[in-house]
Amino acid sequence: MEFLGIIPARYGSTRLEGKPLVDINGKPMIQWVYEKTKLALQHVVVATDDARIIAAVNDFGGEVVMTSREHNTGTNRCLEALQKSNKIHNMDFDVVINIQGDEPMLNPEQIITLKQCFDDKNTELATLVIPVTNPIDLENDSEVFVTFDKNMKALYFSRAVIPVVHGVERKNWMDQTTFYKHLGLYGYTAKVLEHFANLPQSNLEKLEKLEQNRWIENGGSIRIGITEHQSIPVDTQEDLERIRKIIL
Repeated sequence: MEFLGIIPARYGSTRLEGKPLVDINGKPMIQWVYEKTKLALQHVVVATDDARIIAAVNDFGGEVVMTSREHNTGTNRCLEALQKSNKIHNMDFDVVINIQGDEPMLNPEQIITLKQCFDDKNTELATLVIPVTNPIDLENDSEVFVTFDKNMKALYFSRAVIPVVHGVERKNWMDQTTFYKHLGLYGYTAKVLEHFANLPQSNLEKLEKLEQNRWIENGGSIRIGITEHQSIPVDTQEDLERIRKIIL
């Protein structure tokens, strides 16, 4: 099975302009993500719509493709990057791993865990979750929570804390069950990626602003992999300063 890692990277960001190119201890953030990804995948490409990002990736010797500015989701950008990469490498990749370009602390083991989800030939789409260990995460509006069944298939993704522990004070919820938050890594078979990218936005996707709910709402399945490796996305200048102190 041939895997292709795709890192969508847009220059524009409402909270941190030029985010992929911000310097983290001598390297642009996109380089940190690319190099971590290459430790787990042979084929990796950055998919962007900006010449400045292309120049930066070329400077550190990475592979990059220009994609349309019209894409409104990372999934659609991934589909175009897959199609171009198939032509460049003269091969048909079986599975695409979609890696967020704003996670310089990505652990290669996370990608390996995601790849293992495709050992099951019935896997259409896969993603990672991590157990909540800090109660403060249940109060964090930026977290996304996940419930899944005994077969490791996602039931729902929400920006609200799920499940709700009825009749118990919120401060005691973690004594009753394990909560899981979502990490923004996805794997798709090539066929599913094309189908997913061409589906219209669904109601639950629009309400939650969570693209993965589109697949569930259309009857698809999402396999869940569990990782213990924390990840810190860079969304703000404060996040960036925090990362600069951690990464040496």
